Amino acid sequence: MEQLCYIALSCLLAIVLLYGLLELHYFLRMCLCVLLARFIKRRCHILETTTVNGLCLSNDVDTLLYHMNNARYFRELDFARVDFYERTQLYSTIRRLGGSVFQGAATIRYRRFIRPFQRFTIESRIIYWDEQSLFMEHRFLRPSDQFVHCIAICRQRVINVPMDTVMAELLAKTPLQASRHTLSSTASLQPVGMGSATPMPQVALEAGQAENGHVAAAPAAATATTAYSIKMKPPLPPELCKWIEYNEMSSKNLRSGC
Repeated sequence: MEQLCYIALSCLLAIVLLYGLLELHYFLRMCLCVLLARFIKRRCHILETTTVNGLCLSNDVDTLLYHMNNARYFRELDFARVDFYERTQLYSTIRRLGGSVFQGAATIRYRRFIRPFQRFTIESRIIYWDEQSLFMEHRFLRPSDQFVHCIAICRQRVINVPMDTVMAELLAKTPLQASRHTLSSTASLQPVGMGSATPMPQVALEAGQAENGHVAAAPAAATATTAYSIKMKPPLPPELCKWIEYNEMSSKNLRSGC
């Protein structure tokens, strides 16, 4: 009996130590998120919108115990992003082609508090990509009426492989009919009065190509799948264009020592 007490006490101390050194529940939830996305949830087209559920717990609230801490929104995006990566096979495709992906920039706008013990959902989708980066939009929604509590845009930098090549392969995996269906959701990306043939501003192209280096060499001749991915690419939203400009200006200031 005494030996069992020592074993139980040792296990308790080990758990406390793990929680002290590591945010254990974060890693456990991340593992669960990967397993569910990989083996339980259905596969999604790369241009579909994925959804994950969340709950504001007591360890998520601000010091005033009134609403979810602002920093927690970005942490919740980790789970939404992993779910999207796994269900669309985006991450596995990047790794198989010899590339790597990391977050290069993010912006967030808060509209209304998420209260303690309030449920929410996060909708994630791709809104644009260039040769080096993938731009994702995440929305925190209230399930009852789909009110948008918060909206975030994240830039995922891809190195050692052109993003157009990755998207071409992912788009080629899905039949054209399914692709057209999923692309119907991208109509909301276009501002009122802007058609799908709106050209992308040159400044956005330059900004997207200059950030963070690691420019992958373009192939000598575009393949049919690459041409198809360009055709399927959504138009560049004007607010995203401005954000790309801001990031490029910030990079120039930092390189010049400002």
